[in-house]
Amino acid sequence: MCGIIGYTGNRKAEVILINGLSRLEYRGYDSSGIAIFENEKIQLVKKQGKLAVLREELKKYSLKGTCGVGHTRWATHGVPNDINAHPHLSNKKDIAVVHNGIIENYQEIKRKLIQKGYKFASATDSEVIAHLVDVYYKKDLREAVLKALKELEGSYAIAVMHKNEPGRIVGARKDSPLIIGLGNGENFIASDIPAVLE
Repeated sequence: MCGIIGYTGNRKAEVILINGLSRLEYRGYDSSGIAIFENEKIQLVKKQGKLAVLREELKKYSLKGTCGVGHTRWATHGVPNDINAHPHLSNKKDIAVVHNGIIENYQEIKRKLIQKGYKFASATDSEVIAHLVDVYYKKDLREAVLKALKELEGSYAIAVMHKNEPGRIVGARKDSPLIIGLGNGENFIASDIPAVLE
C-alpha cells in the first residue's frame, strides 16, 4: 500500500517529509521520493528501494524549501524503479503529483494526452494525473485539479503542487484515505495518521 505526506509551513519540508514517510514504512513499499518547492521551481528526488536509499541520495542536495510532498510506492503499474517512483512531474516540470489508488481509465486518458503532445516518462497510471492537471491549469491549481478529477475513474488520494503557487498543496480523495492536519502557520496532508502524529 502506498503512502502520502505533504507539508507547507515555515519549517524545512525535507525533514518533515522524510520523518512522515518513515512512519508509513509499515505499509510496505518498493520506492520513495519527495518534491519540494525551492528557488522558484520544483526539486524532485526519488529512488527505488527502501527509505534509507532516498535518505542517502538526499545528502547530495541542500533542500531548504518549506513546501513539499512525499510518497512511498508499492508497484501496481510499472516495475519498481527510479522512473516509476512518485512524485511525478508534468512535462514542463511545474506540477508535481503523488497518488495512491488505481486510475482504471488511465490508458484511455494517456492516449488522449499523447495526441495532445504530452510525453510520458513512466509506466504508471499516476503520471496521467500530472499531465491532465496541466491541461486544465489556468493560474488556479484547485480549479485545474477539480476539472482533472472529473475525468478519472477508479480510486485515488492525491496531493498536487504547482511551481506558480508556492506554499499551496491541493489534495483530493475518492475511496482512498487522506487526512488534513491544520497547524499554527503550517498544514499537513497524509494518507494515514502516523505520518503526522509528531
